[in-house]
This record gives sequence, structure tokens and C-alpha cells, in this order.
Amino acid sequence: MTPDQMKDASLLELFRLEAEAQTQALGQGLLALERDPRLSQELEACMRAAHSLKGAARIVGLDSGVQVAHVMEECLVAAQEGRLLLSPEHVDALLAGTDILLHIADADSARAEQASLAVAALVERLQSLLGESPAPASAAAVPLTAPPPLVAPMAAADEPQGLAEPADAAEPAESNEPRRADGGEASERVLRVTAERLNQLLDLSGKALVDSQRLQPLQVSLQRLKRLQAGASRLLDSARDSVCPSLDPQTQAFLADARRLLGECQQLLGEQMVELDEFAWNTGQRAQSLYDTALSCRMRPFSDVLAGQARMVRDLGRELGKSVRLEVDGVSTQVDREVLEKLEAPLTHLLRNAVDHGIETPDQRRRAGKPEQGLIRLLARHHAGMLVLDLRDDGAGVDLERLRASVLRRGLASAETAARLSEEELLAFLFLPGFSLREQVTEVSGRGVGLDAVQHLVRQLRGGIRMEQLAGQGTFFHIEVPLTLSVVRSLVVEVGGEAYAFPLAHIERMRRLAPEDIVQIDGRQQFWHEDRHVGLVAASQLLQSPEGRAVEGDIPLVLLREREAVYGVAVERFIGERTLVVMPLDPRLGKVQDVSAGALLDDGTPVLILDVEDMLVSIGKLLASGRLDRIDGGTRQGAARRKRVLVVDDSLTVRELQRKLLLGRGYQAAVAVDGMDGWNALRAEPFDLVITDIDMPRMDGIELVGMIRRDSRLQSLPVMVVSYKDREEDRRRGLEAGADYYLAKASFHDEALLDAVFDLIGSAQG
Repeated sequence: MTPDQMKDASLLELFRLEAEAQTQALGQGLLALERDPRLSQELEACMRAAHSLKGAARIVGLDSGVQVAHVMEECLVAAQEGRLLLSPEHVDALLAGTDILLHIADADSARAEQASLAVAALVERLQSLLGESPAPASAAAVPLTAPPPLVAPMAAADEPQGLAEPADAAEPAESNEPRRADGGEASERVLRVTAERLNQLLDLSGKALVDSQRLQPLQVSLQRLKRLQAGASRLLDSARDSVCPSLDPQTQAFLADARRLLGECQQLLGEQMVELDEFAWNTGQRAQSLYDTALSCRMRPFSDVLAGQARMVRDLGRELGKSVRLEVDGVSTQVDREVLEKLEAPLTHLLRNAVDHGIETPDQRRRAGKPEQGLIRLLARHHAGMLVLDLRDDGAGVDLERLRASVLRRGLASAETAARLSEEELLAFLFLPGFSLREQVTEVSGRGVGLDAVQHLVRQLRGGIRMEQLAGQGTFFHIEVPLTLSVVRSLVVEVGGEAYAFPLAHIERMRRLAPEDIVQIDGRQQFWHEDRHVGLVAASQLLQSPEGRAVEGDIPLVLLREREAVYGVAVERFIGERTLVVMPLDPRLGKVQDVSAGALLDDGTPVLILDVEDMLVSIGKLLASGRLDRIDGGTRQGAARRKRVLVVDDSLTVRELQRKLLLGRGYQAAVAVDGMDGWNALRAEPFDLVITDIDMPRMDGIELVGMIRRDSRLQSLPVMVVSYKDREEDRRRGLEAGADYYLAKASFHDEALLDAVFDLIGSAQG
């Protein structure tokens, strides 16, 4: 390449940089002018941007760019002078010119003729709207360096400003500084740094922050040493005072020297501690500042993900015969660059969904008493270390009966079940793969690639999404994702003597569970939470870790939610909430089951960050297998085992009464809702006694007793029958089936039951 060619290439690159900034300003200004054509500030800013692009195109020799920018400038000047009132048609043409200017330098000669025709058509269109005679075609058909597309509503730059990724290390982007959108000089020099370099810097700064915390134990040890020295000094003084009169002068001199040396040690230690305290404080502050600065290098304003979104909403609305505008609050909210990149696709889908499915046509909105123009509001904010996005439209909401009919038609639920579905349960179907309310495929929707894709992308960001709607008033989406993928706010727990971290975004809540609140249903341990039974699994079994220290008393639980399913994961200890710097696992390990990354605690202890999405799959497989470890509170070693009783009764009242009586006497108690449930429980874990009713669905008590007596492993298990039937023949049937004790509910009282239990298996401890 010749020096002249290199110079031209450099100028073209500068034009591209300026075109990105100026066309973004033009797009935003034109959308504002469409709402209010008399905004003098916006008119001035748009005219100045078009004028700047005209001059820049002239410098690099893009004559077609000069023509497009010139006719746009003329249109905007006419609006400034009051000779023209901008209409949506004017804005359409001006936005098309903006698209051409953005891409006019990205071309090859093969498309020059097509681009020339596009430029000629646009110039003629704008001149026609201005009321001028169109220029001859030959004047407009100037060969282009690159063919611009007429419409590119989603033409956001691939790289956010200042974070492009060349192959080499950080270096100046250009010797000339890029201009701001308003035509002025940039106030800060822009450097190009690879994302890998930023990740490495953040990793090193995080380790430096951890290392700075290691000085704290040394400070504590020196404080203890200082106290010990002070104690030794006092003892030496006491010894000297008590024996001093009887000591010879030489011994007294030795004691005096020892006291003096000890005093010097104390003074030196005090001075060193002061210096160490100051050093530790400064080191901690600098390490924190380094970490914060490294983290901020990855942060970008939320506005970076919005480039072209307002334009897309506006253009799609016009294509569908609707008038829609997008309002955004919190555009300056800082978010990690990687998170922003991954948010663009789900946000685009939700916005297109709101325009297509939510906002009504002007006629429909007028009949509903709404403004003809639909409104979509997007709010971005920080909350508890998360980026929170609230997306709301003022459209028609979701037709629940149409949704219910679609669920029924697709065979996703029976007619009886579909009729009972609540609004929340119905809306959950919209997140299923392949589900769409559109009967016919259009360019916008109907292919079944819907909210399930949005939910999947949000979950990949370790976040969550929920949906609400109000018939006739609109739809609301609430999204929470981490501000950065480099740092994750987590709940750190102990499992098998090791530290593990649950990202807070995936935790429904944390709680402690009393062992007596655990019940046995269908062979699985469950507990009552928010008016429902929740399945319980041991984290040690999930993670295949060795059994750690015994849990004393209440069991620490982490509750995880997957759509409508909630699971309780039992851990050994809550360590606490921590902000962890994510350290990717060595790629040679491949995908480690249930683990996403590693990190270090403040004291340098390694911790594994759990992949909750993966863990939910593992929980499902574990529950399906039926091979679940039993979870229990209290010590597991060195203590007498409490005897376990299984209560089988289809009456909730009777079950709970008997369970509480047994717990009050010190026995462990599990419950089953009928004979089949009881049989499954007996095959899953050991019991010392079974108390069963007779009349129950699926399998009655007589059948259950018979199966117990025919099983070689269970045939010696004591069984008590408690039944309302007090006839002699019923008593005989129960005892003939193999029951060891028969108690009639008619004569039932607390002590009678407990006395019978004691007669059969003795006291609770054994």
C-alpha cells in the first residue's frame, strides 16, 4: 500500500468513527422531532450533525455522501426557518439518509451502481418533499466507495466505544482524536484494549484484594503477642518486688536488664504494629481502588445496548400500521460490557413482541379511550448488586381465554386442568419452547421462537425474568441480571467441609428447617413451605462430596426455583453473603457438572461457584431415581439413635395429631397419605414401627400389613392398626393379617397410643 493509500485509509476510518457518532445523534434527534417537530434544540443538533457529515464526506471524497448530507441539511434548515413542518414522511426519508451515511464508507465497487441508484432515489425523494425540482439523475449518480443499505434499523456498532479488540496490546486508536456527537473534540483519549486483557487485569486486581486481607490475621497475632508481653512484664515486676530484698546485687542487676530488654521489645513491637496497621490500611485501600478501577474499565452505560432500538420500535410500528414510541429511563446506568452484549438480543425480542402483540392499532386504541400512539417504557436501575430492567407497554395485555384455548388445543393440559389454571400459571405457558399465539407465520412472529428464547438468554446471564399483565392496560416484564459476569454476589455455604457459592439471583430464599417438619410422601422427604409441599435433597449427595460435620438442630436450607417448581437443598452451614471475583475453570476440565467457575474468599479459601441451572437438572434426575439420602437434624455420631415411627393415614388431622404426639415423646415420626405411599416409604428407609389406618385409597391398611409380613426384610417390623372400626371381626381381620396391636379410634386418647408404642418398641432412645 502506498503512503497516499495509507493516508486515505486512515481518513476513511476517521469518517467511519464520526459517522457512527453523528448518525446516532441524528437518529435520536429525528425520533424526538417526529413527536414534536418544533423542538428548536433538536433541529439545531440534527442540522449541525448533517453539516458535519457533509464536510467529512467532502474531505474523504465521498461525493454521494456529500449530496445526501446536503439535501438532509436543506430539509432541516427549512424546518428551522418555518418553511417546512416535519411529518412522519419527512422523518422516514431523513432516517433513510442516516442509514446511507452510516454505511457509505463500507463498500466494494460491485455494489456501487446499486448504491448510486439508492442515493439518487433518496435525493429525489427529499427534494420532492421540499417542493424543489429534482436534480438530473446524472448529477446524483456519482459512483460510491461503498453500497449503503436503505434501511438498517439495528445497525449498532459491534464494539462499544473504547473497547474494540485488536490482536495486540493496548495502543492509541489514532493520532487524531475522534469527535463527539456534537462536533466537538473528545475530552478523553480512547484506547483499544482486548477483553482478555481487561479480564486478566480484573483477575489480578481481585487476587491483590484477597492478598491485602491476609494481613489482618497477622495484625491479630501481633496484638496477642503484645498482650502476652505486657503480661510477662507484669509478672516479672511482681517477682522482682516480692524477692528483691533477699537477692544479691548481681541477681537484681540481671532482673533489671531483663525488665529493660522486655520494655524495649514492647516499644519496638508497638512501633512496628503502628507501621503495619498503616501499611495494611493503605494496601487495602489501594487494592480496593485498583479492583474498582479495573472493574469500571469493563462497565459501559446502558445506552450502549439501546443504539437503534428506538428506531426499530418506530419503524416496526409503522410497518404494522401502528404508532409507537419508546421511552427509556436510566440510560447512564453502568453495566458490564459482556452483559450488555448478551442483553441486546432478549431486549430486542421483547420490544418487537410489545409492538407486534401488545400495542393496538390507532383505531383500536381510540375506541378503548387511549391515545393513538402506543407507549413502551424501559427503566434500567441498580438494586442489590443487580441490573433491574422494567419493560412496560400500554397495550391490550394478554387475552387469557385465547391463551387457555391455545393450551388446550396443543394438548398441553386437559380441559378440566386448563379451566382451573390461574393467570400466573397460564402466563407460564408463554415461556415454553415453540409456543406462540400467532396462528400464521409472519416476518415478525409466529415461528414459536418466543419468550422461551428470552428466558434462556437471561438465565445464561445468571438472571431471572417474570411477566405480569393487566387486561386492556398492558404487559409488564421484570428482568434481573448481574451488573457484571466478572463479579457475582453469592451465598457461600459449607458442604462436605468445603465452601460452595450459590449466586443470589437464583435463590428463592434461605431458611432453617426443624427436623420434625420433614415428612415422607411417595418415598421422598418433603416439607411445608408457602402452602405447598417442597422436595428436599442433600447438597452433599448432589455434589457427590464426602459427609461433613453433623448438623446440630435446625437444618440450613437453600430454596431454588425453576418456574413453578421449588426445591430445598440441605447444606451444613451458612457462611454468609460474599461478592466474589469469578475465576473461569481451566478449559481442559471441560464442563464440570453443577459448577460454573471458581473464586477466592477474603481469607484466600477457594470456593466453587455453582451452576444452578445445571444443578436443577441434577435435582430432577435424583428425584426421579428415588435413591435419596435421608436428611435429619441433630448429631449423627456418638448419640443414641432415636426410634422412627411411620404414620399411615389418609386423614390430615389424624396424621398430624399422631405425629405431634410421637414427637412430643421423643420419637422421630414420618407420615404417609395412604397404604401405597406408606409401602414406598418402607422400601426407601428403615423404621422401627408402623401405625396405620384401615380404610384408605389405593391400598388399605390390611393390604399394607399383608405386604409387610410377606417381605423378608420387613416381616419382623412391629405394626399397630388404629381404626374407627371397633367391631370384633375388624379387630380379628387386622390381627390375622399380621398386626401386632389394634387400637380403636373411638376409644382413642393420647396416653393409650403412646403406651401402645412403648409396649411395642420401648422408649424413643435406643
